Amino acid sequence: MADKSSIEWTEATWNPTTGCDRISLGCDNCYALNLAKRLKAMGVKKYQMDGDPKTSGPGFGIQCHEDALDIPHRWKKSRLVFVNSMSDLFHPEVPFSFIERVFEIMASTPRHTYQVLTKRSKRLAGVAEKLPWPENIWMGVTVENARYAFRADHLRATPAAVKFISAEPLLGQLNMDLEGLDWVIAGGESGKGFRPVEEDWLLALRDDCQEANVDFFFKQWGGHTPKAGGRELDGRLWNQKPLFDIKEKVR
Repeated sequence: MADKSSIEWTEATWNPTTGCDRISLGCDNCYALNLAKRLKAMGVKKYQMDGDPKTSGPGFGIQCHEDALDIPHRWKKSRLVFVNSMSDLFHPEVPFSFIERVFEIMASTPRHTYQVLTKRSKRLAGVAEKLPWPENIWMGVTVENARYAFRADHLRATPAAVKFISAEPLLGQLNMDLEGLDWVIAGGESGKGFRPVEEDWLLALRDDCQEANVDFFFKQWGGHTPKAGGRELDGRLWNQKPLFDIKEKVR
């Protein structure tokens, strides 16, 4: 996939790798896994390799796509790009040499801004110093409840110009240290068997972000469909995003 995105906090998706497997509680109702099953049934080539049936499943085996690497060079107009909406770039089955090539492509296309998100924060921290980190690469980790707040510590250890947290699906109260972070995306789970998000969790996280001068983006309440509960929190939309110029951060 490399197309316009319906995800509210980005503009396009780019998937040089596809496939993943479950690593934590936030993976239990993975939208990407469900989409991969449908794409496999439709015969889409990227989703024909099955993963471990215990942790992933039909169409969700890890694959690196050489033919996708050059896609950002073909985009003439600047885009905000979510990297690997259908995978995790820092999955242990993705060779480091391929991660390097993805980062080289991002560095060579400064007209685009890239949002990389991982749950494999330990590997991220272990290889970060070997990768280029121009200002157009934003790095994020998923923190779905307080149990996984350690991922933010791994993120802080990277030299990324923008560091962000995805608290989606938010599955519990987060009383985490926001020092050194720039952005928090929060949202409820959607799909069959969704776990409802509590308003108090969201308001507390919003308030923590305001106190720490961290941008806050509320994506959705969730429900049976992503848009079932709407996007308003405390009577308004929260669409804050970090903005950077070459010298300093502008909010």
